[in-house]
Amino acid sequence: MNETGIRNGAFGADKFGFKSLAGVHWNLTAPALYEHAIANKEAEIVEGGALCAETGHHTGRSPKDKHTVVDALTENSVWWDGNRKMSKEHFDNLLADFIAHTDGKQLFAQDLYGGADPKYRIKVRVFTELAWHSLFIRTLLIRPERAELSGFAPEMTIVDLPSFRPDARRHGGREGSDTMVAIDFTRKIVLICGSSYAGEMKKSVFTTLNFYLPAQGVMPMHCSANVGEGGDSALFFGLSGTGKTTLSADPNRTLIGDDETGWGPEGIFNFEGGCYAKTVNLSHENEPQIWDATNRFGAILENVVFDPDTRVPDYADISKTENTRSAYPLDFIPNASRTGRAGHPKNIIFLTADAYGVMPPIAKLTPAQAMYHFLSGYTAKVAGTEKGLVGVQPEFSTCFGAPFLPRPPAEYGNLLRKYIAEHKVDCWLVNSGWTGGKYGVGRRMPIKATRTLLTAALNGSLKNAGYRVDPYFGFSVPTSVPGVEPHLLHPIKTWQNKAEFDETARGLVKMFQDNFVKFEKHVDADVRAAAPEVRIAAE
Repeated sequence: MNETGIRNGAFGADKFGFKSLAGVHWNLTAPALYEHAIANKEAEIVEGGALCAETGHHTGRSPKDKHTVVDALTENSVWWDGNRKMSKEHFDNLLADFIAHTDGKQLFAQDLYGGADPKYRIKVRVFTELAWHSLFIRTLLIRPERAELSGFAPEMTIVDLPSFRPDARRHGGREGSDTMVAIDFTRKIVLICGSSYAGEMKKSVFTTLNFYLPAQGVMPMHCSANVGEGGDSALFFGLSGTGKTTLSADPNRTLIGDDETGWGPEGIFNFEGGCYAKTVNLSHENEPQIWDATNRFGAILENVVFDPDTRVPDYADISKTENTRSAYPLDFIPNASRTGRAGHPKNIIFLTADAYGVMPPIAKLTPAQAMYHFLSGYTAKVAGTEKGLVGVQPEFSTCFGAPFLPRPPAEYGNLLRKYIAEHKVDCWLVNSGWTGGKYGVGRRMPIKATRTLLTAALNGSLKNAGYRVDPYFGFSVPTSVPGVEPHLLHPIKTWQNKAEFDETARGLVKMFQDNFVKFEKHVDADVRAAAPEVRIAAE
């Protein structure tokens, strides 16, 4: 077998069970992986130096094809309402067929860390058949010092084979599906096949940390984080498209991470070593840091359309997907943290892209309201973001990350509530979605207004504002903030048809109430009482 790169000779590919590989390229850096990706016709280089790849018909994750092995460890600890079961026998069949499928192939391997805090991180080895996937995961996870690689012994192994097609009967997947993500928490093995969407790998590490860390008193969170000069860190929860990456990339604050964060006894820490930003309509004017990080050598673009002659990317072109992405190392952001760690947060921001246009741009939450909205995990999807999606649809993804939660949501909710209480954290709900009407009628919330409100929340000045109680959702909304159009803070005033606003707001309140029924028996009375409830007639 031909092997290149730095590796632990005593813990090679044979330890995992690979028998007849043609070769393994170990821990290659970006220039070498560029060369392999180009030579293998996996990707192309665009203006600025980024490597641009297409992911085929999978332009996002495939949550319906994610399966977890049922065994003595997981049978009574996994949240099976939100996770699909897989027998150990089916997983063993899949693993054996993965090994056989790699006979005669050359794989790429990366040895990496998940977690910036040495007390809680996990050592991850990732085998991929695509060079650009190896570059992606090397970018997104934390890269050890080169001297550490010769003694690296993995605790978790991911094998990523887009060319392998699962068999539903033999492997236990969905009938007719050509994709599978299979997780064995006991053996800490993840098998990914049938999809070239690279994000499946990083989210598998996140899911594994979500399983193991709560027992160690660490809250794993689907959120970005940054910290001010005075050590005042902040967390930004939100589903895809709500602005986690954009709003945490603040030139006046140090970026801790843009997507996955842990909160433990000593403070917060990033799980990753890179960022994974949406690039739809990316511009230097609105997102200068992400623009600069994206348009340079070492960044990886997914499904971004570019001019075939000039190779200039067109970030406004969504003909392949609206979920165009850029992956880049965290240190491409000039003010990113080099440690990935900070103290306990002073503020928590829940981001929602309300496409119904009835939620205010910012609201102050009580601890009980914070728990209610954390478990609700509300945002709204609009037409075009997913196949077959028409109009506006609500999305309630508990803990702002339901697809990545192996344990019952209440476990995460109770741990978060404990930390919020212990450290007296202020919690805010921010609508980065629409105002003045529903999607298609109103306009997107001005990003300058959102940034102004966030700055006021983070520097403490928003505490001194006057507040009103929102008659639909019950949270406190500032009545005026310098630099923000006054009517934005009073959503009904941005609508021409006040009766339609009232009807729409009442409809969204009912959606919240209906969704929360499944959590009511798992939460305290004050959280149940924090539910939105229309308190007065239309204004």
